[in-house]
Amino acid sequence: MLKIIHAPDGLERFCQTPPMLNLQSVIRQKADAHLLLENQPGQVTARCSLWWKNTPAYENYAPGLIGNYSASEAEAGKDLLQQACAMLASHGCTMAVGPMDGNTWNRYRLITERGDHPLFFLEPDNADDLPQHFLANGFSMLAEYFSTITDDLKVRDPRMEIVAEKMKSLGVKIRSIQPENFLSELAGIYEISLAAFQNNFLYTPLEKADFIAQYEQIKNFVRPELILIAEHENRAVGFLFALPDLAQAQRGEAVDAFIVKTVAVLPEPEFAGLGSLLVARSHEIGASLGFTRAIHALMHETNKSRSISQHYSQQLRRYALFEKELSNAEARTQ
Repeated sequence: MLKIIHAPDGLERFCQTPPMLNLQSVIRQKADAHLLLENQPGQVTARCSLWWKNTPAYENYAPGLIGNYSASEAEAGKDLLQQACAMLASHGCTMAVGPMDGNTWNRYRLITERGDHPLFFLEPDNADDLPQHFLANGFSMLAEYFSTITDDLKVRDPRMEIVAEKMKSLGVKIRSIQPENFLSELAGIYEISLAAFQNNFLYTPLEKADFIAQYEQIKNFVRPELILIAEHENRAVGFLFALPDLAQAQRGEAVDAFIVKTVAVLPEPEFAGLGSLLVARSHEIGASLGFTRAIHALMHETNKSRSISQHYSQQLRRYALFEKELSNAEARTQ
């Protein structure tokens, strides 16, 4: 039996279905509906959230999003995905994209090649069979993503000497974030993000309050030295956000790796190369703090971060986002 939940009613039960979700985070995602699939005794066998309003643009399609997806077994996943696609089609969507929790600022993608390296801090995880749930139900890969790791922070890209001289001549200065001004620093980072990511794949803007709330959640886990801000004429023009791999500590290991989560630079021609320089500086600073490895996290297959990372790193993990074209016939099944 399918139950359709419109927030806030029923969200607590939705979030308590394994794997459990944070209720406030789900509320902030502003989904248009949440679906619960139950068996006869009332036990939830699959769940997902749907978005058909305010979704990202993609070519000539009207995308709808499927997120917060989980299923106890493949048959339940099949039933739920069919119902989800039908509901999206009934609201005018011509493509289903998932899993994506509302936008690319939230959790999205599935691990498709796990590799041998354990999960790093804040890395999204999923059951290994979930990608097949999508592929077996008419979805195909829409985009692939990668995480890489470098085991030698002393490796230097010789081009960075030229870039560093160029930035110095422009008056660009790179500094670490000031922890006592964390919120105001985030406001500057937010403005860079809006400009730098506006042409990214499936991008949608995020309200400043939601952006700051996301980063505030991990404030107590950061090393300020690893968060870099590039400034030009008293204006922030680039940043790099990195933090220690605290998953190592959770496993009882020494924390010898840090994670480069985000690199962004204003899309102005004079700052070409600044992103690569920020990464190089983060490696230097990380080494000075006693780290021996760096993880470059969750990069789209075609974005600049991946081209930067390839100078230092080897692949650690692969992920994918899936899509399915929708038809009027599917809408009629709803």
